[in-house]
Amino acid sequence: MSETLKIPTMAELHAQGLAPEVLFWVGCAGSFDDRAKKITKALVKILNKAKVDFAVLGTEESCTGDPAKRAGNEFLFQMQAVTNIEVMNGYSVKKIVTACPHCFNTLKNEYPDLGGQYEVVHHTQFLKQLLDEGRLSIEGGKFKGKRITFHDPCYLGRANDIYEAPRDLIQKLDAELVEMKNCRKKGLCCGAGGAQMFKDAEPGNKEINIERTEQAMEVKPEIIAAACPFCNTMMTDGVKNKAEGQIQVSDVAELIANADDL
Repeated sequence: MSETLKIPTMAELHAQGLAPEVLFWVGCAGSFDDRAKKITKALVKILNKAKVDFAVLGTEESCTGDPAKRAGNEFLFQMQAVTNIEVMNGYSVKKIVTACPHCFNTLKNEYPDLGGQYEVVHHTQFLKQLLDEGRLSIEGGKFKGKRITFHDPCYLGRANDIYEAPRDLIQKLDAELVEMKNCRKKGLCCGAGGAQMFKDAEPGNKEINIERTEQAMEVKPEIIAAACPFCNTMMTDGVKNKAEGQIQVSDVAELIANADDL
């Protein structure tokens, strides 16, 4: 699969005197987590189909510093951020697209204070933009008529007020979008935010991802759509606990790429 994907690096293009339209910020999950790599591949397929001029940093990309900052290590965060900013400014990066709301929030809201001024968009926003511009067409395909519920990632929704782009994309699949009781501004965290992804849960009666999965199950979806690799992991774990084999968990980009088997 990977050998058919065309993914240029900023260094390669820079050596040719070229600058891409957008930098695709892959993120740690999208680079190293086996499940999240599938989201990365799906998005790359869509970008190629839409003939988007993009590149990645490759080995020059480091963690944005989000987990360090959320865990309280401001010093480490600033070290990681400044390193990334120096690399991106060296390539005169203007626009960044990322499939991770944690990276999105950090690059968009916290890098400017450290000298990183970029237009940062989440992949659902960018795909909606491509759709509106006529550069991308979405067919329902195998998802036509499917009951899909969307889980709002904290750093996409409540932190940055992005609610409609992912929903618009789901509806373009001719799917039946069903909302959980906690959605949009009242969305419930999956439990992975604030560096919680990397530590054991505090003592309690129920894991928060189980609570969120139960909310999803109440609306009887065939698919839980996510737009964050961390949310994807937490909801997948919840489904394994409560309804393994009954509900599929997929990123919005995967739904679009798989609708027509790009």
